Amino acid sequence: MPTAPIVTSRFADYVIRDGNTHGMNLRWSFPPYPVMGVSKETLAEYVNGNDPVTGKKLMAEVIDALTKPLTQEEMNPPVQKVEKRPRLLAPDTEVNLNRMFLEKGWTDGLPIVLPTQERVAEMLTGTDHDPQEKVGMMSVTTHEQLNEYTVEKVAAIAVMAGARPEHLPVILAIASTQHPSIPSSTGSYGSMVVVNGPVARIIGMNSGVGALGPFNYANSVIGRAWTLMSINFGDARAGDTFMATIGNGLSFTNQCCAENEEKSPWEPFHVRKGFKPSESTVSIFRGWNVATLGMGGADAIVQRIQTAGMLGSAAFVVDPLAAKVLKEEGWADPFKLSEYVAGKLGTSFFKPRPEDINFVVVGGETNPVWQSTDYTYYKTASVDKWMPENGIKLDEKPIRMPVSKQCEDELCLIGRKNNSL
Repeated sequence: MPTAPIVTSRFADYVIRDGNTHGMNLRWSFPPYPVMGVSKETLAEYVNGNDPVTGKKLMAEVIDALTKPLTQEEMNPPVQKVEKRPRLLAPDTEVNLNRMFLEKGWTDGLPIVLPTQERVAEMLTGTDHDPQEKVGMMSVTTHEQLNEYTVEKVAAIAVMAGARPEHLPVILAIASTQHPSIPSSTGSYGSMVVVNGPVARIIGMNSGVGALGPFNYANSVIGRAWTLMSINFGDARAGDTFMATIGNGLSFTNQCCAENEEKSPWEPFHVRKGFKPSESTVSIFRGWNVATLGMGGADAIVQRIQTAGMLGSAAFVVDPLAAKVLKEEGWADPFKLSEYVAGKLGTSFFKPRPEDINFVVVGGETNPVWQSTDYTYYKTASVDKWMPENGIKLDEKPIRMPVSKQCEDELCLIGRKNNSL
């Protein structure tokens, strides 16, 4: 069937390169850009005017694309090979190698730990899996070639992020989901990974005060490793394969934390997804919006979804105090709460289903609030699969940042004789 694909001129290089990569020499036409937020008169001028890439009349170009016979080159297009990176780089100074990583676009723009053979070998002690075992394939676009990555490559990324062997099983579990944290979209995605099970405590992850802030070593390096995997395995290149017009500050380390299972009045999130409490997992979320903090029960949650522009899904990060308020309101089962909220949202194209409304308990009980996002829950993956047989490989003296002091009783200092902090 003859087709004449059309995409705005802003993305001409993107789709032409994509066609060359796949051996599909399509007859593209490129109207001017932008098309959103402009008048209908301007759009009419686009249609009746010239293709700014080729200089031809746009509609005549579309008609020619549909009616003219294919050329020999179009029938036998060459496939543009993607350059493969060598396993090892030539020796050089630390300064020069750091410069190379930056200039090649292999980092997030922040300092890295160079992944030398010795450091990667040490990182690999964090798992019993073969270094050459395939973990997955990834691309930040839905069109580009998927890049395969192994346990060794994930270990190299973990080194770059500043992680230790104790973090590797969690990072491998994230890698196994094959979901990039920064997918290509003109919108600016944010992503979240929530860790459940014993591993979170063993490696010192934060689920309490400031859990989503820059106050925990494990949270930070694990979240950063996800971004570095997305850049290197997913081939994210700004303005080339990654087209977010503004970008998202969350993308540096994403929202990475453990669930506060100890203080939660509900079953842990991974148990609600079919895992046992004794199992360790990562759960992946992704979306556009993270709204300001909210407070209140089920009807306040309904109102937030209605007013915050959430498009078909919602994930709420709920402080334990707020979760207890919801339980006292009658929501002992978070899924029943999801059903109630979904039922109150009326009917629309973007109405979320109950399974698209999720609740994760995180926070230090300093305020009974929840944070709303429009994140979609994608997947929960096993961490245990990647653990060494003898358990997590801890350093002789594990690195830990100062631990937040949790609320030690239900009163949280209220009503004590000495109420000073």
